[in-house]
Amino acid sequence: METSQQTKQLFNYEYWNAQLPVISSEYQQASPYPHIVLEDFVNPAILNECVREFDKLNAEDGWINYVHYNERKAGLNKLDLLPATIKSTINELNSPEFLEFLSKLTGIKNLMKDDMLEGGGIHQSKRGGYLNVHADFTVHPHHRNWQRRVNVLVYLNKDWQEEWGGKLELWDREMKNCERKVLPVFNRCVIFNTDADSYHGHPVPTTCPENENRRSIALYYYTEEANPFRRATYYQARPGEEDKKFMVKLDNLMVATYTKIKGMLGSNDKYVSKFLRFLSRKK
Repeated sequence: METSQQTKQLFNYEYWNAQLPVISSEYQQASPYPHIVLEDFVNPAILNECVREFDKLNAEDGWINYVHYNERKAGLNKLDLLPATIKSTINELNSPEFLEFLSKLTGIKNLMKDDMLEGGGIHQSKRGGYLNVHADFTVHPHHRNWQRRVNVLVYLNKDWQEEWGGKLELWDREMKNCERKVLPVFNRCVIFNTDADSYHGHPVPTTCPENENRRSIALYYYTEEANPFRRATYYQARPGEEDKKFMVKLDNLMVATYTKIKGMLGSNDKYVSKFLRFLSRKK
């Protein structure tokens, strides 16, 4: 017999598919690059359970600490280590039905999920956490023909206050202006194309209380291409941050070196923090 939890529908396909004529046009015509912000994205009762499971996780549960010059956050991307509801939520957002919805929304055919959750899964950053503005890595480290195409971010932050910061910033392709800022509030979803110049991040360190965290589910989708454009995550200093340009570029070199080694050796992201910390001498 199915439990009440199993019978709950995470994603209302009937509702969201009916919205596609409007939201797909909004998405594909958005500036600075194709994107959309959707409210009340999934079943709030299930997302509440994800929050409760998140609260029970601790530092020994397989977290990867991404701590180097350009970011300070933690991630957990092993499906077998994720709590049941978070895992089932990710599985639904990687299902054929959701991929079909995502393809219709974005106009990108043949989108593929990533069971390895490379760079994704669940993320959290504590007070002082940040992620400098960047364009994401363009090819999956372990699948050389997989071009990264779309990001889906679902925020889990109940009662998040605007003064705490943590806004996702979307920058124009020339890195001259921030065109949109998105507060990471509960059940808000941001979906956007991950092109080589889709610059985004939350570069201002959060000022939330010590007992609060900026949390999200982060999923990335790919298409298979014969000759994909290949580049590691590429960070950019914002206008007026001339004093940071040297360290941002140096960190880019370190990230590119690590990404190349990871692709060659099949190494796991659990080593990324130690590697970048050592090279940057940040901590």
